[in-house]
Amino acid sequence: MDVRTSLNSEVVSPIIDSISVAKKCLREEAQELMKLADSVSCEFSEAIDAIYGCQGRLIVLGMGKSGLVGKKIAATLASTGTPSFFIHPGEAFHGDLGMIVPQDMVLLLSYSGETAEICSLLRPLKQFGNKTIAIVGNKDSTLGREVNYCLEAKVEQEICPLNLAPTSSTTAAMALGDAIAVTLMKKRNFAAEQFARFHPGGSLGRRLLTRVEDVMLKDDLPMVTADDGIEKVIFTMTASAIGIAIVANDRKLLGVITDSDIRSAFASIETLKDVQAKDIMTPQPKTILASTQISQAREFIKENPCRALVVLDDNENIVGLYGRDRFN
Repeated sequence: MDVRTSLNSEVVSPIIDSISVAKKCLREEAQELMKLADSVSCEFSEAIDAIYGCQGRLIVLGMGKSGLVGKKIAATLASTGTPSFFIHPGEAFHGDLGMIVPQDMVLLLSYSGETAEICSLLRPLKQFGNKTIAIVGNKDSTLGREVNYCLEAKVEQEICPLNLAPTSSTTAAMALGDAIAVTLMKKRNFAAEQFARFHPGGSLGRRLLTRVEDVMLKDDLPMVTADDGIEKVIFTMTASAIGIAIVANDRKLLGVITDSDIRSAFASIETLKDVQAKDIMTPQPKTILASTQISQAREFIKENPCRALVVLDDNENIVGLYGRDRFN
């Protein structure tokens, strides 16, 4: 076998095909997940029903790599409608059990099912009256036998070439956690708007929570009356720098006048002296409600190209202007 000396040490490293190794790892983990999918039983449904009916939170505990997986599971649950948080087992055994109330359910992760820090919590949790769920690699382990609901995430072997580092097993546990979260989302009819409320700082939250009324131009709207002359119309449009004039009667929309309407008037009318706004306006222009989500507004403007949309409230009163270029 060809070998070469590592640049960083005197250890001799074999020359490997990194791409082939990566593909093999991913395929083997995928195969383990397919086996896990085939092994899901009615106990999963029972655990889901118990979590759904829980009046408290779902508390997640795990040690080492299982703890890292547990943190991710708790974070996913919390952001998808199931109140949840992670507690380190060592801290739990030294006082943080006080964070758990009898109404809470507890999800315990240990691939071996024999992790001392996890198993030592079984007795106090039973004394508190908490229902327990385990994700283990061995249902016949101490943890698997003692909990109320046992979910087995067993793998034939780790993709680690030494079959030692938690790899396939942590992937399986995390995937099972995702399955729990997604099943609960469907059971709760969890919607995108609810997800956005838990993610107000992200791009999705801004897209789903921001309304037209939050970004529209509200002050100094370029408004004229139907009887205003063309000089007033041009002055209003120029002063606003938006290139549009709203023709209105007591906040009720009659029409709009754009640059193209002005050009058409100059081209088709011999004398503009007596021309009024109502003579050149576009009646019944496209409008948008102030309560419209910004994502929907952007799609509407894409489908109906225009410089700006007049924004109306629920009583069809003019409340602002929304434009793709200036006000997004």
